Amino acid sequence: MDEEVEENGLRPVAARPLIPGGGPQTVAALLDRWVAESPDRLALVGRHGRLSYAALDQEVERAARALVELGLGPGQRVAACLPNDVDIVVVFLASQRLGAIWVGVNRVLAGPEKAYMLRDSGACLYLATPEMAEEIEACGADLPQPLRIVGVDPEAPDSEWMRLHEAAGPPLPRPVVDPFAPAAIAYTSGTTGFPKGAVHSQHNLLLPGAVTHLTGNRPQPASHGVVLPLTILNLFVLGPISIFQDGRTCVCMDRIDALGVAEWVREEQIGTFDGVPTIIHDLLTHPDVRKEDLASLTAPAMGGADSPPEVVKLFRERFGGEVTIGYGMTEAPTAVTWTDGKTPPAPGLCGTPVPQVEIEILDEVGRAMPAGEVGEICVRPARNGPFAGVYTPMLGYWQRPDATRKVLREGRYHTGDLGSLAEGGSLSIRGRRNELILRGGANVYPAEVERVLQSHAAVACAAVLGVPDERLGERVVAAVQCREGADVEAEELRTHVRRQLARYKVPDVVRVVAEMPRNAMNKIVKGRLRSLFE
Repeated sequence: MDEEVEENGLRPVAARPLIPGGGPQTVAALLDRWVAESPDRLALVGRHGRLSYAALDQEVERAARALVELGLGPGQRVAACLPNDVDIVVVFLASQRLGAIWVGVNRVLAGPEKAYMLRDSGACLYLATPEMAEEIEACGADLPQPLRIVGVDPEAPDSEWMRLHEAAGPPLPRPVVDPFAPAAIAYTSGTTGFPKGAVHSQHNLLLPGAVTHLTGNRPQPASHGVVLPLTILNLFVLGPISIFQDGRTCVCMDRIDALGVAEWVREEQIGTFDGVPTIIHDLLTHPDVRKEDLASLTAPAMGGADSPPEVVKLFRERFGGEVTIGYGMTEAPTAVTWTDGKTPPAPGLCGTPVPQVEIEILDEVGRAMPAGEVGEICVRPARNGPFAGVYTPMLGYWQRPDATRKVLREGRYHTGDLGSLAEGGSLSIRGRRNELILRGGANVYPAEVERVLQSHAAVACAAVLGVPDERLGERVVAAVQCREGADVEAEELRTHVRRQLARYKVPDVVRVVAEMPRNAMNKIVKGRLRSLFE
């Protein structure tokens, strides 16, 4: 029943479908086939290592032993704040073999944001670069207790993680891992001002890659790059987890600037990666990036339904096809629709459902809307085809039973986004109930930024919104109303936000207004503020 939500905010698992195709049923067993069949095949490349499938498996076993020696066990949360490199993939796979729960912590977040995620998840272990470890130690009382902070530095053999990893004893007997138990928490920027942790099982994490492996619905080149941060769980799903199911090579790219991306593509002959419009734009316009640098790159994919026209034009000229766009969310996980790379993009158009899901458009009382009519986008398991009944929604929001009940109802995930379905099944996004801003492919929730602005002593209220930008897609801007008798400079407010939130969430422009426009319900009418930023 929809009301059955446990105290930790998660739903009891009822259906336990098998993933078809004879592949692994858990992330814990992800490498087993290739270790047995092609142990010398190149599996993982990063700035600090090149590992075959056999070597990667050995590194994962050593890491699992090290994690156990640090006190990690099934169901306990291990958080990591690491760059795209060999270590983050090894630690993630090790956590899954132990049945622990992974928490990725994005490096660009501010210290208080990181501390909140650690505290909310109840992490007992935090693996981080020396810089990130020092930053979080300064948060002191805001951290969960007990929390073990372990420095990871591949260039320093005497760093704590390197010592533990090298000293790890023989492999431990593998525990039996439940594919439907909590495996990872992915934090979303909260529409209420604080992030929520979407919880996924190993089954959830494996399924998108298994479908790609069986259907070929996405490019599967021999070498697949991961350019966006692997601390974002969806990038693990689209990257290493999917790639290793095919026995291909995952390249962890640690630079997102045009020259850095071009160097990785050229040196590792990368065929595709999942990027954002900003990266594609810069890669195709930088004067020092040569055409031959990108010779192996055939069709990178981009997230989000709205790609700036300039990026679409550049992409079409360079790759001879249309942009492949996916619509997805942390709660799915990852994409629930993809375009086919042939259909010309149109405003809001984001393709057809992936085979394992069904998209429904419902009105406010839960009735299905006719084709072309706008309603709430809902995601449910496919009811027809080879993947019918295989998809399982997220388990819920960590420690938030009310939020779980709100979005998981009658076997569906209610996204809060508004859209319509065409007769042929193509989904178009029409608006966002939660007012999500997509800045250069990064999600910015206005409520989170507004919360920080309103914590300034001079601010009575704030309204944050997105405005169009040719390169980024959208920019973050804000209007504030000061308290009576108070005054504040816009730059001071931007600095105030920068101290508490990631840089990409800091408003590019802040306007101080005498009074906010409000409706009869005393709610701020953001549409009437847009003229301030034209």
